[in-house]
Amino acid sequence: MRQAFIVFAKELTDALRDRRTLLRILVPAVLMGPLLLSALSGLIASLEERADKREILVVGLDAAPTLKNFIERQTFTIKPAPPDYEARLRTTKLLEPVLVVPKDFEAKLLAGEAPTVEIVSDSANQRAAAGVGPIRGLLLGFNRERAMLNLALRGMSTELLEPIDVEERDLASVQARAARLTSIIPMFVIMAVLYGALTAALDSTAGERERGSLEPLVMNPVPHGALVVGKWGAVALLGMAVALLSSASFVPAQWLLKSDSLQAMFQFGPVEMLAFWLLQIPLAAGLSALLMALAIRSKTFKEAQAGSALVITAVSLMPMVSLFNPGGDAPWYLWVPGLAQNTLMLQVLKGETLRWAQVLPGMLVGFALTAVALFYVARSMRAAVAR
Repeated sequence: MRQAFIVFAKELTDALRDRRTLLRILVPAVLMGPLLLSALSGLIASLEERADKREILVVGLDAAPTLKNFIERQTFTIKPAPPDYEARLRTTKLLEPVLVVPKDFEAKLLAGEAPTVEIVSDSANQRAAAGVGPIRGLLLGFNRERAMLNLALRGMSTELLEPIDVEERDLASVQARAARLTSIIPMFVIMAVLYGALTAALDSTAGERERGSLEPLVMNPVPHGALVVGKWGAVALLGMAVALLSSASFVPAQWLLKSDSLQAMFQFGPVEMLAFWLLQIPLAAGLSALLMALAIRSKTFKEAQAGSALVITAVSLMPMVSLFNPGGDAPWYLWVPGLAQNTLMLQVLKGETLRWAQVLPGMLVGFALTAVALFYVARSMRAAVAR
């Protein structure tokens, strides 16, 4: 262990000496929280601002005074749509859907017929598509009011339109509702861990082989296990340090939230930060060993980078598995590195208490991956000495 600690201190010093690479890793980890939450809160704040304005773009509403009166009574501001609104919607220059009213609207309404109105939008224009729901709700309200008036004029009870009373009861907590908006945060933390360990893992193996310093190091009368454990300890420590910084960056980032609703719902304090970091320890340990195992056989640093691309791709895609599974979180998620951490961090964001039965699978897999990968690295070093 003393020899492993000497190697650990040497590798850590070498990694910290490369300040340019270190800054490229640490600066994004520190700025990730503020930038991500600022962008997210800015989007939500803009949607809330648009909802508060209660504006609606219309075409041909002068031919429908009844509908115009209803819209004005709902405190909406009516604005004429630009003549080229369809082209503007396609090119995303117009971010609001347009209500198109036919010229015979009032005549058909008086005749007891159902006039057809259009809500013109573009599904590729996400901001415009998001405004379709409020307009549809407004038109449904107009339909309900007209139906009630028609029944009242005929002396019939308006309760015929609503034979049952419907009440919604949301079981989700405030934090769980916020997690729907902030579910992307765990993926960024996982990627921060990966990139924090990547450079050090490749440099301590393939980088030293390329510089010609790995073979003399292996020839020293030091157990290969001590060399491997010392190198791995430095790499894993860097990965866990980046994980801590990226998790901690979300605490002060809450001060930059522009959306009052998101600020009220998103609760991320020292407890959540510590839970995020502890969940990353098995992942940082396993990924550090795996990257070293992939790079130990590479002759150059670039070759090792190409080999690690598969790990980067796999880890970045793991959190997306839950998005494509409409059946909810499956038990096997907890046994997949990356996916397990993403699942557990989402539960932390929802304010749920983690059980040991949920945490242990990720710990077992992470440390088992570490042991297997380090054994492979040590054997590869012994093979290099034999040659």
